[in-house]
Amino acid sequence: MTARWCGEWAAGERELPAEVEVLIPSFERPAELAVTLSGLASQTRPDFGVVVSDQSPEPVWQHPAVKAMVRILRAQGRPVRLEWHLPRRGVAEQRDFLLRLSTAPQVLFLDNDVWLEPGMLERLSSALSEARCGFVGAAVQGLSYLQDRRPAELEDFEPWPGAPQPERIRPGFPEFGRWRLHNAANLAHLAAGIGIERGSWLLYKVAWVGGCVLFDRERLVAAGGFAFWKDLPPEHAGEDVVAQVRTMEAFGGAGMLPSGAVHLESPTTVPNRTAEALEIVPLDPPQNR
Repeated sequence: MTARWCGEWAAGERELPAEVEVLIPSFERPAELAVTLSGLASQTRPDFGVVVSDQSPEPVWQHPAVKAMVRILRAQGRPVRLEWHLPRRGVAEQRDFLLRLSTAPQVLFLDNDVWLEPGMLERLSSALSEARCGFVGAAVQGLSYLQDRRPAELEDFEPWPGAPQPERIRPGFPEFGRWRLHNAANLAHLAAGIGIERGSWLLYKVAWVGGCVLFDRERLVAAGGFAFWKDLPPEHAGEDVVAQVRTMEAFGGAGMLPSGAVHLESPTTVPNRTAEALEIVPLDPPQNR
């Protein structure tokens, strides 16, 4: 198939500066994407732009709900770039494409089925600026699990005593078990128990974070970004884990409490997970090889 893409900006948007660019890889799910964009429309700080890279058979922004949310963001003065990016070569290539389009110092990779509570983008950006690490992530919470308490999965919770430091994390290491912290509604239970003051946050040690991760763009690129997509078959999973493991080893990374990122709990659009990026791609960041 011949590659095809279509980029759409509103008039004058290219010149608008942004502290953060929200990068959304998309395939199908127009209702979920509209909810994701509605969460962004509730953010007031910092200045941000949005880039959607869609790989649906027809551009997802043709759906009335998505089209309306794009209008709202643009009316707020938020630059919104819409890219119809085909053929599909896998999610890692989607993320690489988005990263190569970005110019902001901070980039938020946000899945197209995640709603952010008001003020979440400001907390993430402020935390990353203060921590001076590679990324800060808000693990998505499934609120249908609010009555499902899993104390055994919270045993690996460990706050950072200061600024996050580089960590070498690999499958099989005890630290890799931290991924269980992000199951169900575990972080909602943790945050409620700790009692974090409104508007504040607590950074903690992670193995990786899914769905909502704010990177220092230069540090992500220095750690290799998603250029490894060429080493993966089109049907793969775990590409975000590889990028975070590399960035964390080089520059450090953290999760944030409270998370403020809600998973819409729709079925995955990546059902084939037989090719795990963790098992195929070298995990050492380029400068450590």
